[in-house]
Amino acid sequence: MAGLNPDKANTMQQPQEQKPTPTGPDGDVLSAGPACAAVTASTAPPEAAVAPEAAEEAGDGPGHGEAEAGHHTVQRGPTGKRIVRWYRCKVPREQLSQLNQRSDLLGAAQTLGFLGVLAASSGLAVWSWLHWPWYVTALLVLINGHFWHFLVNGFHELIHDSVFRTRWLNRLFLRVFSFLGWQNHHWFWASHTEHHKYTLHPPDDLEVVVPQDHSISALLKYGIIDLLYPWRTVYGFARRALGIIGPNEKWTLHLFPAGEPQRRRAFFNWARIVLTGHLLIAAVAVAMGWWIVLLVFTFPRMFGSWLQTLCNESQHAGLPDNVPDFRLCCRTMVLNPVLQFLYWHMNYHTEHHMYAAVPCYKLGRLHRLIRHDLPPCPKGLWRTWRHIFQVERRQKQDPSYVYIAPLPQP
Repeated sequence: MAGLNPDKANTMQQPQEQKPTPTGPDGDVLSAGPACAAVTASTAPPEAAVAPEAAEEAGDGPGHGEAEAGHHTVQRGPTGKRIVRWYRCKVPREQLSQLNQRSDLLGAAQTLGFLGVLAASSGLAVWSWLHWPWYVTALLVLINGHFWHFLVNGFHELIHDSVFRTRWLNRLFLRVFSFLGWQNHHWFWASHTEHHKYTLHPPDDLEVVVPQDHSISALLKYGIIDLLYPWRTVYGFARRALGIIGPNEKWTLHLFPAGEPQRRRAFFNWARIVLTGHLLIAAVAVAMGWWIVLLVFTFPRMFGSWLQTLCNESQHAGLPDNVPDFRLCCRTMVLNPVLQFLYWHMNYHTEHHMYAAVPCYKLGRLHRLIRHDLPPCPKGLWRTWRHIFQVERRQKQDPSYVYIAPLPQP
C-alpha cells in the first residue's frame, strides 16, 4: 500500500525502524495511486495523468507509443537527482493510443456506480435505524464502512485526471471524493507524482517504504472497528487547518517546503474546507437527533477497513526496492469482478505503473496484451497474502533476503 503511516492504527503494517515513514496530511493512509511523471510544483490539481512528453523529460521512460523493452537503468541527472529509466512491456503504438483514450460514459459508469453503492449502503443503514432492530442497523453500519474505505482508490484515479474525457468532470469528482473520504488532493498529488517517478527508490519515494512487516493481529484489532479513527482524523485535519506541519513529518516537509507558501496555503485551505464542512454536517445531524449520520457519512471508515487494506497493501508488499522494473517492484493479482470494481481495478497495479495514463477501466485490456511478459499473477487475496507472509517471514529470519519474481524468458 502506498503512503504507509505509523500514526494510522487500522493497518496491517508495522513500519521498519531503519527507514523513514511518510506522514499524510490527515494522519491517514493515502493509497498507492497514480500521477505519473515530473510535474512542476503547482497549487492546482494534477493535469491528466501527466503528459507523455513530461514523462520522458522526467526520465520516467517512454509514456507513449511502443515501450522500449529492455532499456531500464538508474542514472543521475544534471541536478544530481536520480533518473529512473523504467522497463515497460512493449505495446504497439496504435493499441496504446486506443487504451489511453478516456471515456465520459465509462468514467460515469465507474464513478456514479461506485457512489451509488455508497448511497445505497448508507441509505439502507439509515432506513434500518428508523424502522428495524438496532442489531440489524449495527450490522448494516459495519457493512457500509467496508465500501467507504474504497473511496481512496477512486480519489487516486481522479488524481490522474484519467477517469473522464472531460477534464472538469475529473476535477469536480476529485473534490467530491476528497471531501467524502477526508483526503487532501494537494498532498496526494505531490506525493504520488514522486511515487510514480521513483517507485520504491528511497529517499525520492517515501510514499511506500519496504521492507514491511504486516501483522494479522493489527488487522484484527483495527480492521473491524477502529474506535480512535474519528479522533485521529479530526485531530490531523485540525493541525493542517491551523497550518501545522510537525518537524518529524519529513515527507510532507519535502513535498511542501517553507519556501513555497502558495502551495502550502492551498494545502492548508483544503484541510479547512473539509474539516469545517464535515463538522457542520455532523453538528446539524446531532442537533436534529440524527446521530446515525456520524456513523454512515462523517466517520463510516471507523468500520471494516480490513478488506481494502488487504487489497491496497498487496501492491508492493514483499517486493524489492531500488529496481528499475515495475514487474519486480509492483504486483498484479486477479480479483473477482465485484471486488475489482470496488477497488477501481487497481489489482492491475504493475500495468498501472507502466502506463499510468491508461484509465482504470481499461487496465484489464492492457493486462491481456502484456501478460506474456509479466511474472505469474496470483489469483485472489488468499493466495496473494499467503505468498506475502512467506516472503516477510523469511525476511525476518534473513534480513538480506530479497524476493525477485520470476520473469518470462525473452
